[in-house]
Amino acid sequence: MVEAAHGLASHGDQVVLVLFGMVVVLLGAKLGGELAVRLRQPAVLGELAAGIVLGNLALVGLPQLDSLKSSASLQLMAEIGVILLLFDVGLETDMHELLAVGWSATIVAHLGVIAPMLLGYGVTAVFLPESPWYVHLFSAATLTATSVGITARVLQDLNQMETREARIILGAAVVDDVLGLIILAVVAGMVTSIGGGGGAVLEWKPVALIVLKAAAFLVGAIWVGRRIHINALKIAQSFRVQGVTLVLAVCYCFALAALAGWLGLAPIVGAFAAGLVIADDDYAAYQARGIRPVAELIKPLTAVFVPMFFVLMGLKVDLHVFGSTSVIGLAAALTVAAVIGKQVCGFGVIDKGVSRVAVGVGMIPRGEVGLIFTGIGAALSVQGKPVFDSSLISAMVVMVLLTTVMTPPLLQAVFRRR
Repeated sequence: MVEAAHGLASHGDQVVLVLFGMVVVLLGAKLGGELAVRLRQPAVLGELAAGIVLGNLALVGLPQLDSLKSSASLQLMAEIGVILLLFDVGLETDMHELLAVGWSATIVAHLGVIAPMLLGYGVTAVFLPESPWYVHLFSAATLTATSVGITARVLQDLNQMETREARIILGAAVVDDVLGLIILAVVAGMVTSIGGGGGAVLEWKPVALIVLKAAAFLVGAIWVGRRIHINALKIAQSFRVQGVTLVLAVCYCFALAALAGWLGLAPIVGAFAAGLVIADDDYAAYQARGIRPVAELIKPLTAVFVPMFFVLMGLKVDLHVFGSTSVIGLAAALTVAAVIGKQVCGFGVIDKGVSRVAVGVGMIPRGEVGLIFTGIGAALSVQGKPVFDSSLISAMVVMVLLTTVMTPPLLQAVFRRR
């Protein structure tokens, strides 16, 4: 009885610590986000900065919050947050627009993946020569990302959403993210295979199998999964209980995310696919009864869980490492590679009268997508060693910060010059 009581007390203490951690993380996220917005920067930068501050309070003699870095419960909530974020991105992506982005946007997107990947691999190979090839490859994959949300917000603020440059940028950014997620699925699958005892030598058969699994999963999620979801919605029309549409959508998201993870792919690939195949018309019968669209219903969930991911990402940044000139050099080189890699995109514009410079600049910000890739690199490990150590995480976060902060003024200058 005494042992049982002690166990309950211990469990209660853990709950208290998790609740306290949630309060600190969420309030920090909102305060940081508010400050960033007031400075005319994306809220995600403020959330990330809040995590960096909270994670390095020990430098000023306040180590009490260091336990947040190792909280498995908070990490789980952060992972749920990033799954919901990709689901939300998928919901806001129109499949028809994705398939009709035009040749310029398609070429821009492909160049925006290939060039940064080659440059990213080269940078980490030079700065981290002792690291295995999969570290270089995952770093290269991280540089392929483009933040659709940040670029769209800047273009909207500049009243340039109807320009051809804006349409090419946004179309290419969406295709870029899809290609990046496919690359992430393949690279993460390769690292997982190595971590499971496949050996650190690159073999083509396992790689081909992972590519086939990724392709089969996406096709299955789009064609088979959509039909299952639509039939589930038809059956649920007779339900009288509230919240059916939200529960079905979230279950669909979690089911595909879990299936992707089970297949050795990144769960966020499944979450994005789930959002991608859901259309507003699927819920027409529910909306006729006054039920809001899923894209609106999901917002309260993302408002709570998504900021936790970015704050915990910031918590992993160790400011101690910036005392090393090698880390500072790596961060600078990654940033230069990230910027130059996206400038190559401009050569893919084949429409006359379109500013190639504007397109290249619009593709620069890595934002939340770059942080997601970095977070996955930090979570994956081979033989007990994470793919991204603290130095590489910090360098990647700096790259994300700089590319995100520099885009609004650069894009504004380009359009003003025109």
